[in-house]
Amino acid sequence: MNIASNISFNKANNPSIEELKSALKPIVQTLSDNARDSEANRRANEENIRQLQEAGAFKLMVPKRYGGFEGSIRSHLEVTSLLAEGCGGTAWVTALTNVCAWLTGLFSEQAQNDIFGANPDARVAGVFAPSPETERVDGGLKISGKWYASSGILHADWALVGVLEFNSKQEVVGHYMALVPKDQFDIDDTWFTSGMRASGSNCIVIKDVVVPNHRLLDMNQALNSEYATEHKDEIAYQKPLMPIAALILVGAQLGLGRAALQHVIEKAPNRAIAYTNFQSQSESSVFQAQVADAALKLHTAELLAFNAADEIDDSGERGEKMDYLSRARIRAVTGEVARNVTEAIDILVSAHGAGSFAEFNPMQRYWRDANAAARHAIVLPAVGKEVYGEALLGATRKVTNLV
Repeated sequence: MNIASNISFNKANNPSIEELKSALKPIVQTLSDNARDSEANRRANEENIRQLQEAGAFKLMVPKRYGGFEGSIRSHLEVTSLLAEGCGGTAWVTALTNVCAWLTGLFSEQAQNDIFGANPDARVAGVFAPSPETERVDGGLKISGKWYASSGILHADWALVGVLEFNSKQEVVGHYMALVPKDQFDIDDTWFTSGMRASGSNCIVIKDVVVPNHRLLDMNQALNSEYATEHKDEIAYQKPLMPIAALILVGAQLGLGRAALQHVIEKAPNRAIAYTNFQSQSESSVFQAQVADAALKLHTAELLAFNAADEIDDSGERGEKMDYLSRARIRAVTGEVARNVTEAIDILVSAHGAGSFAEFNPMQRYWRDANAAARHAIVLPAVGKEVYGEALLGATRKVTNLV
């Protein structure tokens, strides 16, 4: 069955985000049904990927010129969190594939044509961390290296990897994101984890591949919202890079939190509290307070996340570059979203009881996936707070350039 049904992708008649979300809702159950298989195989089930492809989930951030949705950051969070209610790992793959589609939209039209012009259904996956194994050659940069934890690479047609360029004194003279086709990279099976297992975030391996100049995005310019794309009227691709790269990493956690809360609420009326006189968890005032506490933390996380997404989207609508302090704040907000979700799920796991950790109980998967996602280096609350505090105080030493 074609899940996309009446959704038709073409340049003249792009479907709406609401139509996409409607097409995705029935797929959430498929993701849930396949969750244990996805975890066992350490990759998103192929039925998940097929149905998501048919529904258009991987076109969320693709330019409309190529039949995509050219979506907002709010829509990115909405779609990712919806899918995470079924499977956090598959949602993570969808989120990272979409943000790499957005990043591809920052490149020159020639590069975009290489990817989406040649194949409108092309999927891109990648890693920001740069490799220093490069050599400037005529017409481009020859690169080699290993890029670990590339979510979605098992389902990708292109890799997007960070690279550094050095001069004869071994000084860094360039920092780029490079686009490499599937036939020019290998994948090492390195993803053995206890959380986000289904994301299949394996290692990209590249050896002596020449990337032409038009497929190199200058990161020093991009971090200041100066992009190579000639389509300056496409506001989706004029928004600040790092706030987006950070915030999209918590969409899956929002959905995992909602799924955990819903599971605990649904089971509570018929679940006793062991070694007490309560035959129903719902009757306990302590349990009620725990559920309320978790729900408030999840509500706080959603308010923070969607407010930040709206701020990013509004900056694009206004055609204004986001100032450094605002970018630093969103980096910190991202960490706060993750912290609130993981704390909420911790509360729910304790309230639900030791049965949370039974293999058949999805609570243990929600808990593992959310905690793994919260440890992504760009999400870490401690780093985000230091970045924001440094910006507030006008300190000259930078924790990171990725703001």
